[in-house]
Formats: sequence, C-alpha cells, structure tokens
Amino acid sequence: MIFSEGSNALSGLWQKGHRMFRQQRFRRGGSGRALSRRVCRDVALVLGWLVVVSIGSTASAAALSASATALGTSHSVHDTKAIATVGAIFHGNVSSDGDHFCSASVVRSAGKDLIVTAAHCVSNGTDDLYFVPGYHDGRAPYGVWKLDKATLDPRWTDSQDEDLDVAFVSVQPLGGRHVQDVVGSYTLGVNKNQTSTVRLTGYPSDEDAPITCVNRVSAYSATQLRIACTAYSGGTSGSPWITEGHTVMGVIGGFQQGGNTDDVSYSAYFDNDIAALYQQAAATQV
Repeated sequence: MIFSEGSNALSGLWQKGHRMFRQQRFRRGGSGRALSRRVCRDVALVLGWLVVVSIGSTASAAALSASATALGTSHSVHDTKAIATVGAIFHGNVSSDGDHFCSASVVRSAGKDLIVTAAHCVSNGTDDLYFVPGYHDGRAPYGVWKLDKATLDPRWTDSQDEDLDVAFVSVQPLGGRHVQDVVGSYTLGVNKNQTSTVRLTGYPSDEDAPITCVNRVSAYSATQLRIACTAYSGGTSGSPWITEGHTVMGVIGGFQQGGNTDDVSYSAYFDNDIAALYQQAAATQV
C-alpha cells in the first residue's frame, strides 16, 4: 500500500469538464449528472454555495510557490524538469499540432507504471492514447508512453457517478524502463484536509506547454473539492492537485466533469473508495 492518509476536516468539493480527443467536448452543464452516493449530498451542495471562503497568503502557499505569481493566477511553464511527473494525454501522434485532450500524473506504485487522471478521460478506452510526461513546445523530453489498462469504478462506468471521476491507468514500459523510474512519482493522498494548499498543473488543449497555479482548496460538498485557479480550460481534466510537495489529493474532474468555467475547478474527494480503486489498479501490475 503506497498512499498517505490525512484528516477529514471539512465536507465539500468541486469539478470541471474538458475536451476529449477528436475535438469533442465533455459536457459542462448540470443536466444528466449521476446521482450522488452520499445521502446528504444535495443539502451540502446548497450550503456550499452559501459559504464564503477567504483565501489569503499563507506560509504553506509560499512554500509551494516557486515564483512571485499571486495565489490563484496560473502561468505557463516551458522548462518542465521540475514538473516532469505531470504530462499530457495524446490521441495519436505527438507533436506541436497533436491532439492532447487531458492531463495526468505518475502515482507511486510497486509496478512503477501507473498514472492517475479523470475517469471521463479514458471512458472510451485507451486505444491509441499516449502519456507524455513533461511535454512542452512539441517536445517529449521523457518519452512517449502507451496507455494500457484503465481501472475505473463500476459506479462511474454504469452511471457516471461524479464522485468517482477518477481513473488509474497503467502505461507500457518504454525501452525496458518504467515511467516512475524516469520521471518520479507522487504519493496518493486520501482523506486529506479539505482546506489544503495545492499546486495545480495541467495542459490546456489549445496550449503547447503546461500551466501551473497555487491556491487553497475549499469544500464544495461532502464529496467534492473546488479551487480557484485561472485559465484551466479544455484539456486540463485529470490535472493533479499536489499538496505537501509530493502528494496527489485530487484531479480535475467530478462535478460537471471539472466545472463549466475556466477559473474554478473541481475534484472528487480522494477517500477510501479512491484508495480501494488505487489498490485494485496497483495489484494488476504485480
């Protein structure tokens, strides 16, 4: 078991939808969303809108931020060595004109070939899909890794339960090497504090480099998180929410498949269900 567990301090979450390959867009509207598995979900959603969350500058945020960029403001990264664990998911050929439609990151596992992304990014299978860690400006500095088996919760597969919009996907070794050995990995974080400060990094589909942003998370509901970070448009689904420098506690997805505006994003809360999904995926690698 390779994940860390934190305190479950508050209730709530957020999400945002993004572009699929072949230029198709994920739905962003609220109609047709799956019913929540939490009994008090609807009440929590209403109360979430009434809560005013004050986000200020904190020592933890300063420690996470590598620049003077204001909290909640994204900026492009063209030197991706420091964030090589994060990458773009491509459909087909990888190039500056390529079709990257989602984001993902390497999560630590015994098999050393596991990434985490949003379930809606791989709901149609993994044929002809590739993970490119550290991608920028048409370059794949750490290789192009073919996606293999995707592990999704049956409740997502059957009814698109937004609280389970998370997928763990194995990638095939490349030249006899494992992706985790090449770029490193994040530890899976479950039941983390829902007001944590995180770094959010992902790949807008209309950009040729990732964007990154630091801000504090807030609770949207008992099972969803939200964060205010600018310019996370189509293509950023699956972007990891990194806290404590090395722990992934969410991915853009969930409510409205990540949200219907570029400047506010959501994630399903990583709880024991997500931990079980991770363990299932990791077991298939051994």
